[in-house]
Amino acid sequence: MVTRVTNQGPLTGVRVIELAGIGPGPFASMMLADLGADVVRVDRPGGGGFGAFPGDLLNRNRRSIAVDLKQPEGRDLVLDLVAGADALVEGFRPGVTERLGLGPDDCLAANPKLVYGRMTGWGQDGPLAQRAGHDIDYLALTGALHGVGRAGERPVPPMNLLGDYGGGGMMLALGVVAALYAVRGGAPGQVVDAAIVDGVSVLATQIHALRGIGLWQDPRGVNLLDGGAPFYDTYECADGRYVAVGALEPQFYAELVRLTGFPPDGGDGPQDAGAAAGGEALDRDDPANWPALRAAWARLFRTRTR
Repeated sequence: MVTRVTNQGPLTGVRVIELAGIGPGPFASMMLADLGADVVRVDRPGGGGFGAFPGDLLNRNRRSIAVDLKQPEGRDLVLDLVAGADALVEGFRPGVTERLGLGPDDCLAANPKLVYGRMTGWGQDGPLAQRAGHDIDYLALTGALHGVGRAGERPVPPMNLLGDYGGGGMMLALGVVAALYAVRGGAPGQVVDAAIVDGVSVLATQIHALRGIGLWQDPRGVNLLDGGAPFYDTYECADGRYVAVGALEPQFYAELVRLTGFPPDGGDGPQDAGAAAGGEALDRDDPANWPALRAAWARLFRTRTR
């Protein structure tokens, strides 16, 4: 058993059993532990598995015990832990915990007030439920991956932040906390079934809304928030480093123009800062002007170090 510093936070006093996995499950358990929950991680003997490595920060703030879940005594030990816990988190493929005798029915029989949190990529059923997958696959099928990348180029995987951790682990953690609240209010034990494809689809709500009212185009890299707008993008400086510009609102854009002395017509000539702030010739809100404005901003940023 590995000890750790006692956590303090709004979930202090909550006991969570984590069946060790990779990616979104450990992230959800990390969030619960960071909020003060006492999380006991059930590892396989010898550890191992893709994504598991010494010093992994996803495994912070919890105790760990090695258990062979395929042995009856291992299953019974976990059920004993469950009996005194508030929640359990698992991230196996659908049906695995049921075959181990640790599915929702088994655990809720041991503890009727338990919150049982499940993390999958595709959901518990459906044509892809038993298929392996990674963040990039889930993003592809939800359509979210289509929107990440430069205009005219192929989609770019946004690391594994959007699917595994945003649409996956964070949604699971939210679901577990909500279920804990319900149980504390007198509800029976709960099963929280979180799927990455569902979570990513929820994260894309605003983009779907903008598309529905004609304010978002299907091609990537041509919209307000995807690198299409020259005032919401990154630029290379003279030293080869980069600056991120997020001047969405008109008043912030005007301040950026004033402080940099940006040519109001997008040209190359030197401009007085005051004239630049008040003499903007190119309408920045007209996408037809974005290529010229981007080229002018790029020229300006390349004249200075970061």
